[in-house]
Amino acid sequence: MKDQTGKRAWGPIVALGVAAVGVLIALPLVRAWANPPSSYSPVVMTEDFSATMARMEAAKPEIMKRQMELLDKRYDMSDKPAAGVQMAGGKAVQGGVRVKLPQGMTWEKLAEMSPAEIREKDVFPAGFLPLPHPNHPEGGMVFPQHHIDEINKQEARDLTRFDLDYDLPEHFLPEFPPPIFLTTRPDLGDVSQGKVVTIMNFFELFNGILNPKQLEGMRLLVTPFPQQQFNQTDDRRSALPSRGVTCFDCHVNGHTNSTTHLVGDIRPQEFRHGLDTPTLRGVNIQRLFGSQRALKSIEDFTEFEQRAAYFDGDPVIATKKGANILERGSQVHFMAEVMALLDFPPAPKLDVFGRLDPSLATESELRGEEVFFDKGRCAECHPAPYYTDNLMHNLRTERFFKPQMINGRMAAQDGPIKTFPLRGLKDSPPYLHDRRLLTIEDTVEFFNLVTDVKLTEQEKQDLVAFLRCL
Repeated sequence: MKDQTGKRAWGPIVALGVAAVGVLIALPLVRAWANPPSSYSPVVMTEDFSATMARMEAAKPEIMKRQMELLDKRYDMSDKPAAGVQMAGGKAVQGGVRVKLPQGMTWEKLAEMSPAEIREKDVFPAGFLPLPHPNHPEGGMVFPQHHIDEINKQEARDLTRFDLDYDLPEHFLPEFPPPIFLTTRPDLGDVSQGKVVTIMNFFELFNGILNPKQLEGMRLLVTPFPQQQFNQTDDRRSALPSRGVTCFDCHVNGHTNSTTHLVGDIRPQEFRHGLDTPTLRGVNIQRLFGSQRALKSIEDFTEFEQRAAYFDGDPVIATKKGANILERGSQVHFMAEVMALLDFPPAPKLDVFGRLDPSLATESELRGEEVFFDKGRCAECHPAPYYTDNLMHNLRTERFFKPQMINGRMAAQDGPIKTFPLRGLKDSPPYLHDRRLLTIEDTVEFFNLVTDVKLTEQEKQDLVAFLRCL
């Protein structure tokens, strides 16, 4: 390019060059700005559903292989029932410590080490670290296969995810279907008749036992509503558009099937805690609800689940996928009243104060009760009769390990967690808030270490025997 004098004019060329360089520099910034860190999930899909499904189905085998290898590295996953110990409905309870120790380490050696020494030598058992979701970067509800099969059989509603399967073996899970005990009719014992309660059978099971208001509450608890992974949009993880999930899909028969999920109230994704569905048995004596216990009534919890928890705590997504806004004065109240009727399973060795009846308990169980209320310091957070203080406690497990990424989960710290009731404990495996402890024995070893109470082997065995009585 030349000017009017015939000389080459470099100005425009230089300007174009500078502009081009500016565009090249700006492109990464544009890309970064296009996907900045955000508390919100994407609302508009940019990939065709069939392509998403094909991509995630192809990735599934490797994702599940990675998770199963993690479980095998951490735990003894074999089926080893404890002799003579059953859940309320008769299922065998798994026994023994399943967490694997580092090479050359024993529980006795570990208990003598300080938290700083355990951290420095990297000998904190892997099974005591936070347990990631089967696919932590993705998250979402994942149901055990036996529950998927039963709901498909009764309702032709498929809870299968095309991208993930449940990870823990069935012998480590609560019995299925679990019995139902009612505070209003303890004389009836188990009112489930051995069935999984669904929209198809709730009326025949409870008509004549519940009042009309409670029957409507039960209907709502077994009615499918849209959820993050199961809905009728293209942003789902089921092959076909889905009617959604019910409250009793996780809290089956008002108990639990240990469906896993991620808590909805932590960001970013890698810091979200894995979730073990807690039982609703005895929920009437509890005072804190939700994964961070910000909810102070069963009604608050019920309403929050439908407004946000079903959608990873994101009401924007709830609006997109099908929000179900319940009416507080009737529907929420009806549902909460039914949940408040769900009782703990019978504990025939406990007296009216929640303590062992010496005429019914074994010597080992009585010694275990003494450990629980004395040297073990368990009762400081789990007082009788329901064995909860309804508070939050921070175990500060980060004292024992260095922050590390585990299958997409940043293991850094747990923070405060709720004191769950220990009544009916043997019916509600696995343990802790994220399923990391498979047996009661694992749980005793975990708390023996993190609370530094230094129980002997005999004291641990006796404590387990007592806990199975609750």
